[in-house]
Order: sequence, then structure tokens, then C-alpha cells
Amino acid sequence: MNGAASHAADYAMPQGVLGLKGPVRKPAPGTLPLRGDLAHIALAGTHLAAHYVIPELREIGAGGAALHLMPRDDSDISQRLEAGTRIEVLDVAGAWAWGCLGPQGPSGYLKLNELA
Repeated sequence: MNGAASHAADYAMPQGVLGLKGPVRKPAPGTLPLRGDLAHIALAGTHLAAHYVIPELREIGAGGAALHLMPRDDSDISQRLEAGTRIEVLDVAGAWAWGCLGPQGPSGYLKLNELA
């Protein structure tokens, strides 16, 4: 990510020593912005991931976007997003971005060319 866009600031960042106090139920795909390798920074106090990411704020482009469960054209679409919708991008790989509408989701993959 190029850092040109602003970062999210409308939710509380975790403070102090972080730790988990017991088992946490794995969320359904497409819900919380949580993968095994990384998660939204706002989930740092409640969910375990190898890395936590401060999202890059972007907007959906003029044609709208499909939020996929996997970074593939043939994967299930969990939601369609309208042009101008704000999205928090957490990861970019190849032609796909992984992001969410906020720390509580929904989350998923969309094509980079669908971003404004």
C-alpha cells in the first residue's frame, strides 16, 4: 500500500498490555476482518493473529465492487458494494485487496481495479 490515503481513526485503538483470556470462537468467513496471518488492529485485544494491521482508507470506484470470500473470480460473493462506499484495506496481493467496512466487518476480497 502506498500510504497516500488516510488511516482509519473512528474507532478506539487497543491500549496497554494486550492478551487473550480464553478461547474465542472463530468467526464465519466474511464477517470479522480476521485471518490466520493478520487482523484489523481494532481486534488486537480480542482475537489472536500473527500480525495486526492499521487499515488504509479507500473508496469503491464508480462501477461498484463485489466482496468475495476468497481472492478468486469464481469464489462466493458475500456482498455488493456501491460506488463511494468507504472500505478499509488491510492487505494487497496481486490484483486483489483484502479489506472490511470496519472492525466488525463485513470483510472480504475485491479487485484492486474496483477501488477509486
